[in-house]
Amino acid sequence: MFSTLQRMLAAAIFVTACFALPASAQETMRIRGTIEGVDGATYVVKNRDGAEMKLTVTDPQLYVAIVKSTMADIKPGQFVGATGMTQPDGSQKAIEVHIFPESMRGTGEGHYDWDLRPNTKMTNANVEQTVGGVDGPVLTVKYKDGEKKVLVTPETQVVTYVIGDKADLKPGTKIFVGAAKKGADGTWQTPRVTYGKDGLTPPM
Repeated sequence: MFSTLQRMLAAAIFVTACFALPASAQETMRIRGTIEGVDGATYVVKNRDGAEMKLTVTDPQLYVAIVKSTMADIKPGQFVGATGMTQPDGSQKAIEVHIFPESMRGTGEGHYDWDLRPNTKMTNANVEQTVGGVDGPVLTVKYKDGEKKVLVTPETQVVTYVIGDKADLKPGTKIFVGAAKKGADGTWQTPRVTYGKDGLTPPM
């Protein structure tokens, strides 16, 4: 039990790092890609821009898996994150919604620019209310500095975090790294990797 709690706490720290660090920082970058091969302790990753990268996972290693969920799993009182496009009325049309475990409540809280697609925003907040809408359910979410309405359409990906396993990182696995650092030898280093289970692409 203690080990599990430790790992969940570490996962919370991991996700905080993902959302807190700017993608533009010169010494770090976000990686969204697919593992193409494993060479000892090094993963050969094809990034989404087509570039091939070498990635190593430094100690203490942490692996967090993303699994599919549904809108039915989202309840008032939960803490969620949503990446979306701003609509004319100021609401967000969600590309993806990820459900945080209770141990990760407060992670990356707020509403800010994100780089999943051009002009996207990330909103991490508490679900206050869910109502039906013509185009899909609408979540009212509140964070420390404000409130947003988030439209969840049939195309929106809904996922949640679970504790992962290094053994899952094989060729074909889709990964997300929030803040990899470039080493002197040109490889990228991170202690934390998020990956999709069962062929899922982490939608962050």
